[in-house]
Amino acid sequence: MNMSMPARWSLRRTLLALVLTLTVSIWCFSAVVVYLDADTESRELFDQSLSETGHLLLALADHELEEHVEMAAPTLTEIHDGKHSKYLLFQIWDGQHRLIYRSAGAPETAFTSLSLESDNQFGWIRMEGQEWRTYSSWNARQNMQIQVAEPSSHRKEISSRFAYKLMLFALLVVPLLVVGMWWSVNRVFRSLQTVANEVSQRMPGDLHQLNLRGAPTEIHPLLHAINRLFERVSQTLEREQRFTADAAHELRTPLAAIKTNLQVIQRARNDDERAEAAAGLGTSVDRATRLVGQLMTLAKLEPPYDKNLVLQETDLANLLQPQMAGWQTQAEKAQISFSAELQSGIALIHAESILILFRNLMDNALRYTPVGGRVQVSCGQTENGVYLRIADNGAGIPEEMRERVFQRFVRLSDATIPGSGLGLSIVKSIADNHHATLTLAEGLDERGLGVTLVFPLYAAAVLPAIQSTIPPTPSAQ
Repeated sequence: MNMSMPARWSLRRTLLALVLTLTVSIWCFSAVVVYLDADTESRELFDQSLSETGHLLLALADHELEEHVEMAAPTLTEIHDGKHSKYLLFQIWDGQHRLIYRSAGAPETAFTSLSLESDNQFGWIRMEGQEWRTYSSWNARQNMQIQVAEPSSHRKEISSRFAYKLMLFALLVVPLLVVGMWWSVNRVFRSLQTVANEVSQRMPGDLHQLNLRGAPTEIHPLLHAINRLFERVSQTLEREQRFTADAAHELRTPLAAIKTNLQVIQRARNDDERAEAAAGLGTSVDRATRLVGQLMTLAKLEPPYDKNLVLQETDLANLLQPQMAGWQTQAEKAQISFSAELQSGIALIHAESILILFRNLMDNALRYTPVGGRVQVSCGQTENGVYLRIADNGAGIPEEMRERVFQRFVRLSDATIPGSGLGLSIVKSIADNHHATLTLAEGLDERGLGVTLVFPLYAAAVLPAIQSTIPPTPSAQ
């Protein structure tokens, strides 16, 4: 079945596009704001210049009027410059609304109303197909008014030149900005490529930690996560290799016994020898089967398979009660006294795993307790948690060995009963998966072995008053 490939995208190109878009957008917005602000300032300066020119011309005309009272309305010859007529026109009117002076090109009609109500005023008119900015003002005696007109094209020309300079600056700066950002982003991402090259060049078994030196702080969490992954993979491989080596070593003995018994059967001279060899073969097969079963159980309890264990609210006494009859029968066959005191205690447990733990502890207790000995099982709840205790008065385990026996395939040097050395390893793994405390101490009658397992209290459990107490035991060293 064809499956579409997931869409690929480049972090480098995406980051560069975002940065460039944001930078250019901010720059364009700033340029528009600067242009609008500069245009407003220029308009104010032009208006101020227009008013100052009007007042200067009004003062000159007022002085001339005092000297030539009877003068008609001549055209000022000094304003015949074409440049002035292009950028500035003016008219001077008297109090009877008669035109006294006008510049070359100025019409004989007033630019604006000749009302005496406003002394100084700006306005806009349309003349000769374009807009003009006007300013009008009366003198102090209110007998003469100046009207000045300036084309808007002059102002727009200056604003356009400023806008063109901004655009030219953008055309020069934006390419440099693109090149600079591209170089900067590539330089930053070079460290990522270095890490990628280091990982890609490693051999499958090389799980050493990645070097964080020179890497940006932002990718440290990713590198730490990769290093933790390498560490977990390394630990898993180490456990599997050790598990495989130990299993192969331990399976040699029962397999060698099976092979020997088969050879004896093949060479048996009579039925008695053949029957004896067949019995030995059965014992060897049982031992190998038990060992393989324990190895498979132990493998299921270790990472990552231990994550599949779902803990549920369970009453430990109700879980163990159905098992008592079978163990009572086995104890009677071994001529061992068996007693159980089960009281309610609710904890979060995985039932199947706890039954495996209980079976291993009971099997060890019955196997290492001599004829006429005692095995006692108890469970219940205390202030510290829900407990399970299995004690006997057998040979026990020396105090200096009580920590080592939790390791795989470790057995006491003077052990005479066949075993694989995996039972307590399985018990330890199950206890760890339940976050329970496992303690080895003396058992019954100040001898033997007492194994105590304490589960954390389940906070939601509502139990009656606790009537049971756990027998005091010394802590394991």
